[in-house]
Formats: sequence, C-alpha cells, structure tokens
Amino acid sequence: MKMQEIRALSDADLLEKIKEMKTDYAKLKILHKVSPLENPLELRHMRKTIARLLTEKKARGLK
Repeated sequence: MKMQEIRALSDADLLEKIKEMKTDYAKLKILHKVSPLENPLELRHMRKTIARLLTEKKARGLK
C-alpha cells in the first residue's frame, strides 16, 4: 500500500486498516514459525505497510 492510497483513507478506515494489518501480521509470523513461508519478504512488506499507516495516523493526530 502506497502513501498516496493511505492518505486517501478516512480516519475510521485508517484505524480499521491498522488493526487488520496488525492481526494479519501476527498470524503470518506464527505461520512462518510453524512452516516457512513461500515468500518470507512478505513479512517485511507487511511490517513496512503498518509503519506507513502508523506514520499517517500520527500525522493526523489520531489516538
């Protein structure tokens, strides 16, 4: 997800997306520990997307 797409999200959508991405990331991490993922770089991309979402949240001053 690019910053341009993230900026287009409403406040409620942004908060929902953060929650969704964090749960997906946790599930993917556990899945990777049990059996290796086909593409382990997927974890890195998810982590960076979460960071982008949190950066936008902070820029908007949301709690």
